[in-house]
Parts: sequence; C-alpha cells; structure tokens
Amino acid sequence: MGNCLTCFKEPTQTALETTQNCHKEGICFFSEMTEARLYPAPSHVPASSAPPETILSNGNHLSAPPESTTTISRFYPPSRRTHSKSAPAMGVTESKPSEAKLTSLFELYKDESEDSILAEGIEQFCQDLQVSPDDFKILVLAWKLNAEQMCRFTRSEFINGLKAIRADSIKSIQTRLPELVSEVDQHDELFKDLYRFTFRFGLDSASGQRILPTDMATVLWRLVFTIREPPILNRWLNFLDTHQMIRGIPKDTWNMFLNFSEHVGDDLSCYDDNEAWPSLFDDFVEFENDQANQNISKDKEKECDGLLITKD
Repeated sequence: MGNCLTCFKEPTQTALETTQNCHKEGICFFSEMTEARLYPAPSHVPASSAPPETILSNGNHLSAPPESTTTISRFYPPSRRTHSKSAPAMGVTESKPSEAKLTSLFELYKDESEDSILAEGIEQFCQDLQVSPDDFKILVLAWKLNAEQMCRFTRSEFINGLKAIRADSIKSIQTRLPELVSEVDQHDELFKDLYRFTFRFGLDSASGQRILPTDMATVLWRLVFTIREPPILNRWLNFLDTHQMIRGIPKDTWNMFLNFSEHVGDDLSCYDDNEAWPSLFDDFVEFENDQANQNISKDKEKECDGLLITKD
C-alpha cells in the first residue's frame, strides 16, 4: 500500500538518506506520494531538533520546513524472487477455513528472513488477488487482519484475520473483499472503526510515532473516503495543501474530522465556533469564509463594471 513507512519517520537521518532507504526497501500500499516533511511534534512526542513557526494541527509550534522539497516517484522495485510463487486459485470457503491452507498461503508470501509478509510479499499477494496495492479493498483487508503497520502482515495477523473473514485461498479472498467493502459502506459503526484504524495503520509504530505527517494523512483521507466521501473533503485537503506550516495531524484531529464533516453540512453553514472543535477546524472555516467573501467581491466588481456608462 504506498511507500515504505520509513519515509515518514521523524527525522533521524538526512532527507536524502531516508529517500534512498525507501527506494531500497520497496513500496507498499500507496503507489504515489509526496515526500513527507514532518518535523518534531508536540512536547509529548520524542523530538529531534526544530527551527520556528511550524504549526501542528493541535496548535503546537514546530520548526520551519525546509525551503525546498521534492516529489518522489513511487514504484515497485524489481522482485528479487528467482521464480514466481503465485498461489493457486482455489474455491470459496463454505465451511471452517483450513489451518493448513492458511499456513501454506502465509508461507508462500512470507519474507525469507522474517516471520512476516513484507513489501515484496505483499506486492505478489496483491498481484495474485488482481487488486492494486493502493486499492481501498486492500485497506479493508488490512483492517480485517488488524495489521499493526503498513508493509507488514505478521503470521498471526494473516492467519487469524483470514479465519475471521472465512477465507483460506486467493479465490475465497477475492470473493470476500467486495462483500466486506459493501458491509463497511452500509454500516456506520463499521465505517467509523475502519476510519479510526486507518490513522493507526499509517503511523510508524516501530518508532513510536504518534502524529501523522500531513502528506500521509492527505493520502489516507483520500483512500478511506473512497466510499462515503464528505462534500467538504476536497476543500479540507486544499486547505491543508495551501497551509504548508501544518506538518502533522494528531489522533484527536483525525478522529473528530469524521464528526465535523458530518455535522457542518455541505456549505459549512451548520458550523458553530462555540463547539469544542480542534482549532484547526476553526482556521479551516475562517479560510473558507474568506475565500467565499473574496469571490462575492469579485462578482460584484464584475457586475458593476458591466453597468458602467461611458461618455463620449
């Protein structure tokens, strides 16, 4: 699903070194992303050094971003496997999933040096499923496997998760995925659970990361809202994109955006600044109102220009 999460760890090495490591380790789950530029988060997050005026969405100040950034073209590296190990397409599981089949399926994709399926194995797994790694279905599958982080399915996550969805073959997983997506789309609580999982899934849990880089959050918002997209989503993401000083999205801001998007209406007319929203939402509404007022002023100017009477 996207790039290897090392790209988004809080900086412990130079940007060039990090970028090179990401290209070496491979890409998983998201095919294209802007290089993340997260700087140390609030005081409770272990921090590296940081210069002034960078703002997190919870109002804390961090260091100013670098003056220049680059866009990394994300791609899958050539597979290092000596031969294809694609799984056979077997029938849909009608009874209890087979432990032996699940173990064999896991062994097919697991890394040679770790007891987990890593980026390369996930790439092959997605190819066998005939689903793109950055497809919403793969996010739903990771949610059902209760995966702790991107680019990795542990043995217990993979086997127990597939047991829970009653699938033990590529064919049965292919059959179940559209059904799981439909269930999430139809049930509010399931979607809310998936939405909250997505934040955790995007974190680099190995380094104790607690704040999502804004670039990563933007990609994840677009992905999780493949269904049930709120009308304000594009305006919200545009706001984040045009305010480069916002470097990270904390968990409470991520979680409350779902309620916020449902509460304020299509045109933000139901927004009440007396309610306890994160301050970033206040800034967003103010920005949108300013944009709307500027558009009204421009329209009035055009209207007045049309009414001007020129004298000979």
